[in-house]
Amino acid sequence: METKVLIVGAGPSGLATSACLSRHSIPHLILEREDCYASLWKKRTYDRLGLHLAKEFCFLPHKALPSDAPTFMPKDFFLKYVDDYVSQFNINPLYHRTVESASLVEAGRKWRIEAKNTLEGNVEVYHAEFLVVASGENNEGYIPDVKGLSSFPGEIVHSNHFKSGSRYKSKDVLVIGCGNSGMEIAYDLKDHGARTSIVIRSPFHVLTKELVHRGMSLLNYLPVYMVDTLITMLARLKFGDLTKYGIYRPPRGPFAHKNVTGRSPVIDVGTIGKIQNGEIEVVPEILNIERNNVKFKNGTEKNFDAIVLATGYKSAANKWLKDYKYALNGDGMPKNRMPNHWRGEKGLYCAGLSRRGLFGVSMDAEAIANDINKVITSQK
Repeated sequence: METKVLIVGAGPSGLATSACLSRHSIPHLILEREDCYASLWKKRTYDRLGLHLAKEFCFLPHKALPSDAPTFMPKDFFLKYVDDYVSQFNINPLYHRTVESASLVEAGRKWRIEAKNTLEGNVEVYHAEFLVVASGENNEGYIPDVKGLSSFPGEIVHSNHFKSGSRYKSKDVLVIGCGNSGMEIAYDLKDHGARTSIVIRSPFHVLTKELVHRGMSLLNYLPVYMVDTLITMLARLKFGDLTKYGIYRPPRGPFAHKNVTGRSPVIDVGTIGKIQNGEIEVVPEILNIERNNVKFKNGTEKNFDAIVLATGYKSAANKWLKDYKYALNGDGMPKNRMPNHWRGEKGLYCAGLSRRGLFGVSMDAEAIANDINKVITSQK
């Protein structure tokens, strides 16, 4: 099948790119391996999830949020907005299509994409002048190499399959990972009566969503170092000294740290309070696991009934994108630095891999569609 543009992935990045291409009347197709769009949001998020960033940073191109949108949207409110977005722009992804390979053909003038139709069992072949990787930075759950993890007889669940702490009441649960998902899951587990411990290895910033909102707004007027100084001071006033609980701040401020490493600050949902009053136990790096017994590097050990791996995700685009070198590095992330991270060579683009959330998704989608339109116009 021939098309001008082929988009891999029907998450927010793919949907936004589709809408922007439609505004230019550019024909395109979306291939999606799941049975719905926005599958990460619809099928692989925990029940209590809400958007941590304020609404002015969480909309898609060419469609404003409803006037009654709360400053911080719950998941269901955002998904209703996405449903309306898909309807408004008449976006129709081809579902149950798992892309198995994509490579340059015809002396580098076109992309050949092979996708398995998992409903019918056959492989379909597509040709496109432009290829957009929109499969997401959260495409595949990352499983760390923890010594003895395979010997653990209890339940091991990655955060992308975690729904609620209700099934873990009165159980000893270890959360591995202290990013936003890990901290929020730890809170949810304790809230449902689990005896909860969380592994904290690396330094990170802890802010409230209001502080993040204030900081992101101030960045429009002040340099990063000034905003970081103010927000860090306010965070210290809010949370006090967290080092006594095993939580350390990085040397850079929260927004500079995000710019350099791509790692966002942890937005507290109440977890810090539970750590401070002893309801959630902080434990250091794991030494090894022997069945239910987990030994930590400080010499302590404890038995657990379940382990939640809140260890993040990784891009899996390099597994199927044979000529990824034209846009991506060895980790499946953009090889070019911002602000040109979205543009590759030979008609290859990547959307939603900037680690800037929905705000970055919108910027990528518009930039990609405008660039493709410019190329097509120049060919006439």
